[in-house]
Amino acid sequence: MPHIYISIGSNIEPLKHIRAGVQSLRTCYGNVRVSPVYESVAVGFTGDNFYNLVAEFETQTSVRAVSQNLAQIELDNQRQRDQEKFASRTLDLDLLLYGDLILQEGKLSLPREEILTYAFVLCPLADLIPDAKHPLNGQTYAALWQAFAAKEQTLWQVNVSLE
Repeated sequence: MPHIYISIGSNIEPLKHIRAGVQSLRTCYGNVRVSPVYESVAVGFTGDNFYNLVAEFETQTSVRAVSQNLAQIELDNQRQRDQEKFASRTLDLDLLLYGDLILQEGKLSLPREEILTYAFVLCPLADLIPDAKHPLNGQTYAALWQAFAAKEQTLWQVNVSLE
């Protein structure tokens, strides 16, 4: 069964929405492991700070069905789909990795490009699976985080319970 990695973020009642997102993932997929939660400033627009983390689970559900499930969980949490790319969000669930699958199909791109461009994605992924290797460049996530060029993307770990 492939390991699935999901980036979770929110800056509108963030603790409420990321808890709801993690609970929905657990309802759909069973055992879900999560990284520490990080807080960061909004990137690309002026807005409230975000809470971000990465979740991991195993499933035999197809990549397209997982993607559809994530979109439904976002909608269940009042996610507005008519917003600009960089805007405040109740819940943002992005499929980062589906095992080692490499895929470019419409808006579905795996591994997700944001892994290598945003600290709030790479750092929690490196916390969760430091020794795993990126499917395209073969580098470990720990090494990618250590060499991350955009250190100006400040984030800090927050001590919150997701239960």
